[in-house]
Amino acid sequence: MQLYGAQVGSRLLLGTARYPSPAVLAEAVRASRSEIVTVSLRRESGNERSGQAFWALIRGLGVRVLPNTAGCHSVKEAVTTAHMAREVFGTPWIKLEVIGEDDTLQPDVFGLTEAARILSAEGFEVFPYTTEDLVVAERLVEAGCRVLMPWGAPIGSGRGLNNLFGLRTLRARFPEIPLIIDAGLGVPSHAAQALEMGYDAVLINTAVAQAVKPVAMAAAFAQAVAAGRAAWEAGPIEARDFAAPSTPVIGTAFRQ
Repeated sequence: MQLYGAQVGSRLLLGTARYPSPAVLAEAVRASRSEIVTVSLRRESGNERSGQAFWALIRGLGVRVLPNTAGCHSVKEAVTTAHMAREVFGTPWIKLEVIGEDDTLQPDVFGLTEAARILSAEGFEVFPYTTEDLVVAERLVEAGCRVLMPWGAPIGSGRGLNNLFGLRTLRARFPEIPLIIDAGLGVPSHAAQALEMGYDAVLINTAVAQAVKPVAMAAAFAQAVAAGRAAWEAGPIEARDFAAPSTPVIGTAFRQ
């Protein structure tokens, strides 16, 4: 998988928020075999895990960091946070969130597009958290985004892929753009389904961090992502409205 020219082997991205402890987080990242983790500068800097200890933990995992503008509700907030993240982590990558609705945490797609255009012009490589809307996706690509991260369902809901038609249409419309399902996946089968549909990767946080056994769940998601991608590459059959016998009867003998 190519993301802004970077070769990435794992198709599972992992969030770093809400784990029971830093030790569990580290074990989960290793179990997931993820090569990219997301970090929210605003949220981590405002709680007891802030500071050099947390950054040292992340760097010690040997993974690529994708800073996140989570918690931002305006273009100005998101752009400022992105600049701060670039200074802290030394990367042009930024997972861009501009939240427009508090109950569903749905993206403000107008602010998102504006912020993406500003940041792309300033040399950032933007990973926008968006919806499955085709028009919004087109605007984000025009703004300079070379990766899109549509939601499967509201953040932390665990509902899976709510709009299969919309997600399939998005995949068909942008065959050359890496698409990563971000938000709403609850169990490994949701991740497998996304990869089976041709999506390039998934980003998981709550489903792993809040599981009874986060490390075991991280490993399960890793297996599901690998299986889903293998199924896509193998060429799944199309769904049919009627039965199709697996054992044909033409040319076989029948007793009278």
